[in-house]
Amino acid sequence: MGVTRRRGLIRTVCILGWRFRCRLEILLGMNIPQRRLPAEWEPQDAVLLVWPHDQTDWRPMLAEAQKTFGTIAEAIERFQPVIRVQPDAWNIPPDDTWARDFGPITIEEDGRPVLLDFTFNGWGEKFTADKDNAVTRSLHAAGAFGTTPLRTVDLVLEGGSIESDGAGTLLATTECLLNPNRNPHLSKEQIEEQLKAELGATNILWLENGFLAGDDTDAHIDTLARLCPDQTIVYVACDDPADEHYAPLKAMERELQQFHNYRLLPLPWPSAKYDADGERLPATYANYLVINGAVLVPAYNDPADAGALEVIEKAFPGREIVGIDCSTLILQHGSLHCVTMQIPKGVL
Repeated sequence: MGVTRRRGLIRTVCILGWRFRCRLEILLGMNIPQRRLPAEWEPQDAVLLVWPHDQTDWRPMLAEAQKTFGTIAEAIERFQPVIRVQPDAWNIPPDDTWARDFGPITIEEDGRPVLLDFTFNGWGEKFTADKDNAVTRSLHAAGAFGTTPLRTVDLVLEGGSIESDGAGTLLATTECLLNPNRNPHLSKEQIEEQLKAELGATNILWLENGFLAGDDTDAHIDTLARLCPDQTIVYVACDDPADEHYAPLKAMERELQQFHNYRLLPLPWPSAKYDADGERLPATYANYLVINGAVLVPAYNDPADAGALEVIEKAFPGREIVGIDCSTLILQHGSLHCVTMQIPKGVL
């Protein structure tokens, strides 16, 4: 049997196995677990941070990266604990530090927390990811998450690719979730079915437009638009017709306007940021992190920073809004939300 055919058979068996479990749950009737993906603004136990080390792409700017991570950790620890994954402490040397995308996605199952370990393939096999893909399982085995159970899910999915309102609605982009570099064997309908089964989703809002130059994630939703309390969506908006983002982000805005009963809050557009080679960097204010009592918002030493903090404050009234310089993070094409993963209340 050829390699291609063998892989196809394995995928078919995995899909059939997953469908059998879903059908079995249906047949069991009353025993079907009630699943829910909490919103990020719900109470948390901690935030997961994976520290930069000299075997990651941060090596040329390691001191600056560690300083930024330290600033983020200090800001979080004013409100809640931080789980720091450092090779010398956990003996878990990951490939990189983007905890949002390979960290655990926590759901409630019949009211109790369950950690889901989806497959991380380096954003469509763009980068080496085997060690990153093993981090959640390694941390769980080491007791980092207490006695909360862990379930492995046979689906390529990154935490930054989905937004939840905690009440059954997910927001995502077709560019990422339907990209053939993730789950090429699954149709849109099959992916929707699996998201509903695993995350308890009842409504999936798809965006077909929007991108950021320099983004390696294939348009993660957490770089473009975010669900907020009280039927609010904060989103990236470009007001410069000469900018390459203007048309696609206007198209995304029109899509958002088609969603019923949402208050839309546009974020200001920062000036273009470039690396030393002249490559544009994905500076976005949408990549903020919500924690207990506060929202940490990325800043870029830009005149638009202050306006971004004001918009986020409107979306999260009553929380302290904390700006954090993420100019170093975007040099590796991510930002504040990308390097963090919240651990909901009850996990620890």
